[in-house]
Amino acid sequence: MRKYFILPLLLVFVLALGRLAPLARAQSTGSVKGTCKDADGKPIPQAEVQWTSTDTGRTYNLKTNNKGEYFSLGISPGRYNVKLSKDGKELFHINGVSVELDETPLDFDLKKEQVKAAEGQGMTPEQLKAKQDALAKAETANKIVGTLNDKLNAARTAEAAKDYDTAIATLNEANQIDATRDPVWFELGNAYLGSAPKQTDSEEKQKRYEEAAAAYQKAIELRTASETAQKDANNSATMAAYYNNLAQVYSKSNKVDDAVANYNKAAQLDPTHAGGYLFNIGAVLTNAGKVDEAIAAFDKVIAADPTKAAAYYWKGVNLIGKETIGKDGKVVAADGTAAAFQKYLELEPNGPFAQPAKDMLASIGASVETGFGKKKPAK
Repeated sequence: MRKYFILPLLLVFVLALGRLAPLARAQSTGSVKGTCKDADGKPIPQAEVQWTSTDTGRTYNLKTNNKGEYFSLGISPGRYNVKLSKDGKELFHINGVSVELDETPLDFDLKKEQVKAAEGQGMTPEQLKAKQDALAKAETANKIVGTLNDKLNAARTAEAAKDYDTAIATLNEANQIDATRDPVWFELGNAYLGSAPKQTDSEEKQKRYEEAAAAYQKAIELRTASETAQKDANNSATMAAYYNNLAQVYSKSNKVDDAVANYNKAAQLDPTHAGGYLFNIGAVLTNAGKVDEAIAAFDKVIAADPTKAAAYYWKGVNLIGKETIGKDGKVVAADGTAAAFQKYLELEPNGPFAQPAKDMLASIGASVETGFGKKKPAK
């Protein structure tokens, strides 16, 4: 009799424990809830509310509904830092929120927070919002600039490896992000210019030159219109480089007049390096067979930089083109021919054109100074 009596008692006792256990667990965690509103007082749907325990580091990630509401059970008691975000961007945060075993309400009202912040800074809510918008805009702009710089550097690396197509693709991606940056367009022009000689199809080659010219023109247009660029101490030198490369495209496309016009603009913008730009004019005119104009161009180079040896050599080459045959059948060199070659040898006695200069002098019956490049005996 006693055995049958004990068994039911044990059964009752186990069942009682089974009912009590869930009640004990329910009391070991709390719950959180709240409503999230933006600066205009409107609900923020599909926002992220992240509760991070300062004691354990555990994080609870909650989502708001279409009414901007969130709710969660099972939050362990303790101190929490709470962050409100939308699309990965933090909107507001509150630190040191205490969670107990009961329900913990925490609302985010950005309009009220804005008013508090404005009062703390001695500003109206409107002024504070304008300031915050400006800061957000600046932050976005900085991120864009960082991305563009990364692409610009990647393109330059590709160009250095002569992988021009990769450079062009990378720079076009940069322009899709922001098409208002003149350095990106300038580098795109460089990539097209470098890629053109590699093309075996003549039409594609010319197309690349046209693309290069269009990119340089866009860079010039953007920089000319930029107030920030006008304040840059190096703006004139930068613009000169843009015009120089545009002129180079025209030179390779046999557009001599356009090339000369843009080299002249570069020389006017950057007088310090005018000799180099003017020398390019002389080279273009020499290649075009415009002897008199080329000689005049090299004279300008010499006036700007009397030490530029190559200018004397190429002036002499063009003067050779003006030689005549006398009545006695001998070659009559144009005035200044021998002097030009002799000056080149004086400045660069062992330069790349030293032997051709001596040959030219010999061809017109002029003497070659043999002392150039030799040390003078000590007195």
